[in-house]
Amino acid sequence: MKITSVIARFLLGFIFLVFGLNGFLHFLPSSPPTGTAGQFVGALFVSHYLVPIFLLQIISAVLLLVNRYVPLALTLLAPIIFNILLIHILMLPSGLPLALIVTVLWIVVFLNVRFAFVGLFQPRAPTKGGTYA
Repeated sequence: MKITSVIARFLLGFIFLVFGLNGFLHFLPSSPPTGTAGQFVGALFVSHYLVPIFLLQIISAVLLLVNRYVPLALTLLAPIIFNILLIHILMLPSGLPLALIVTVLWIVVFLNVRFAFVGLFQPRAPTKGGTYA
């Protein structure tokens, strides 16, 4: 599982580094989507909403590639991956296979560092004295 997680972390980091940089440098040729997806992506592009998304992708990718703050990188990427999945499920099914691959890679890396998220899954928050209210 350790080797699988390392490979998944590198692949996830590489994918988000490439696509994050492509958001600024446009080195991957692509045609804009049509229909509802085109309108949605067009609105995101025109409003510059994608700029911080691409920055978060690049920052998270670098963190994954250098193996530092991996839980933080996963936390930053989770909502981005969720939105990518929704866009491809609801509007642009042609990109769904890559979205599912990215999701599986994220899950594999998450399972390796799940101990860092243990506090998120407690039903109650501890009080000042260390007991649960």
